[in-house]
Amino acid sequence: MGPALFNIYVGAMDSGIECTLSKFANNTKLCGVVDTLEGRDAIQTDLNRLERWVCANLIKFNKAKCKVLHLGQASPKHKYRLGKERIESSPEEKDFGVLVDEKLNMTQHCVLAAQAANCILGCIKRSVAIRSREVILPLYSALVETHLKSCIQLWNPQHREDIDLLEQVQRRPQKRSESWNTSPVRKG
Repeated sequence: MGPALFNIYVGAMDSGIECTLSKFANNTKLCGVVDTLEGRDAIQTDLNRLERWVCANLIKFNKAKCKVLHLGQASPKHKYRLGKERIESSPEEKDFGVLVDEKLNMTQHCVLAAQAANCILGCIKRSVAIRSREVILPLYSALVETHLKSCIQLWNPQHREDIDLLEQVQRRPQKRSESWNTSPVRKG
């Protein structure tokens, strides 16, 4: 019953909002095109509406988590306020687990995903006694591929270095499954 009441409660949050307002369980995003002064003013007007709605409904935004991400190289770096506090700009933000920067470059996300995948592969190497291909590859599929798929599902790697980095992580368990196996292989 609680989630249904919450949805009804926050359902009116976007009344009168001109820009795009996306509501999630613990997150709200306000998006708009700011290539003109009217676009900038529309976002600030919507921020003011949201602040009034919050005050009227006795809810608080976590203003420390409010950030502005200016997308595009020619994007004007307008300053915005939520209530009396200025909202800080950020060069990159995580959105649904994907690190997005102001140039829509996913290289940093790709590096972080490869690091996480390599850490998990290291844990598998240190903790799994039977290191045959039949054991390592299913573990890889279950534990490592999820990190790499977040790079591929949402975007198509554009830089050769990013593609090489992801492919290197993908090849690692196949190359190492034989070298990880410390027991001698006997052919019968």
